[in-house]
Amino acid sequence: MSEMDFKSSPEISMGVELELQILNSRDYNLARDAADLLTLLEKTKPPGAVKPEITESMIELNSSIHLDYESLQAELKQIRDMVAQAAVQLNLRIAGGGSHPFHKWSERRIYPTERFKHLLEVYGYLAKQFTVFGQHIHIGCPDGDAAVYLTHMLSRYIPHFIVLSASSPFQQGADTGFQSSRLNTVSAFPLSGTIPFVQTWREFVAYFEKMRGFRIVESMKDFYWDIRPKPEYGTVEIRVLDTPLTVERAAQLAAYAQTIAHYVLTQRPLPASADIYLVYRHNRFQACRYGFDATYIDAYTQQQVPLQQDILQTLDTLVPHAAEVRTAAALEKLRADVTTRRSDAAWLREMYGKLGSLNDVARCQSEEWMGRMPMSA
Repeated sequence: MSEMDFKSSPEISMGVELELQILNSRDYNLARDAADLLTLLEKTKPPGAVKPEITESMIELNSSIHLDYESLQAELKQIRDMVAQAAVQLNLRIAGGGSHPFHKWSERRIYPTERFKHLLEVYGYLAKQFTVFGQHIHIGCPDGDAAVYLTHMLSRYIPHFIVLSASSPFQQGADTGFQSSRLNTVSAFPLSGTIPFVQTWREFVAYFEKMRGFRIVESMKDFYWDIRPKPEYGTVEIRVLDTPLTVERAAQLAAYAQTIAHYVLTQRPLPASADIYLVYRHNRFQACRYGFDATYIDAYTQQQVPLQQDILQTLDTLVPHAAEVRTAAALEKLRADVTTRRSDAAWLREMYGKLGSLNDVARCQSEEWMGRMPMSA
C-alpha cells in the first residue's frame, strides 16, 4: 500500500488533536518544560496520545477514534485531568486558547526532533512564531473520492469553525482587534491555503505527485492547508480552529463537524463548486476579524448574510442528522452560545477588562482548561 492509497475508515468517525500551552506558575508566561512533562506522563500513560509540538512550550493531545460525542468528551476529560495532575507535580499550568497573551516568539526554543529542526531550517523565524495553538478535527471517510468531496463541502463552513473556536484576541502583549489572530500566523507559510479544485482522488494524487516531482513537498504533512485529506488515516482533517478554553468545547466542535459531515455525505445536498474558493479568503478573514459580526457570502446563492444567521440556519438544517449521530446535546450548547454571541475571545477580553493584566488573563485561561483543580502537588 503506497502512502497515497486512501485507507478506508469508519464513516463519520472522529478524532481530535489539541495543541496546548505550558505555563509557569509565577507570571503565567510560557514555560520550556515540554520534555519534563512528557517524561512524567510516560509513567501514567493517558488514553490517546500526548506528543511534543514544534516548540518546547507546547504539547499536543490526540484522542482515540470515536463514533460518539459523549465518549469523545469523556476521554478528553480523562486526558485533561491526567495532564493537569502531571503539570501540577512539576509546578506548571496548562492552558487552552489559540494564542498566549504576551509571550515573545523570539524566546521560544524548537523541540529537538529531526522534523522540527528541519522546519526551523526551512522557515526560519516563522517556526518560532508558530507557537500558536489549534484544534484539529479528523472525520472518517469511506474512500478518497468521498474525502475530496467532503473537503470541498466543508470549505463552505470554515468560517463557522473559526468563529465557534475563536480564542486568540491577544498576541505579543497587544489586543490584535481580531477574534482569531492565530490564523494570520498560519497564513504566512507558503504551503498554507486550500486544496486545489480537483474532483476525484485520482486527480488529487496526480496533483500531489506533480508537487512532489517539483520537490516542493515530500508528504501530506507539508501542506498547511485549512482542510486536508489524510489518506494514511482515512480522514479529512479540519485545521482552522483555535484551541478552545475547555475540552468540553473541543468535543462540541468535533460533534458539529461530525454532524455536518453526516449531512454532506449522506444527502449530497450540493455539487462541489470552485466558486467556494472565490469567496473563501473573504469569508475566512471576516470570521477571524469580526467573529459573530462578520458578513458571509454564500457561494451557491451569491447572497451576503450575517455569519451568525448562517450558523443558526445550519444548526436548524442539522437537527435530524444530530438525532441520528447522537450530537443533539452538543449542538444545542453551540446554539445557545451563537444566539447569545458568547465566544472564548469575548470572554478573554472581558477578563482583561476586569483584571487589567494579561498575566491574569493567562492565569484564567489555565484555570478554565484545568477544570479549576487544586493547584498544589
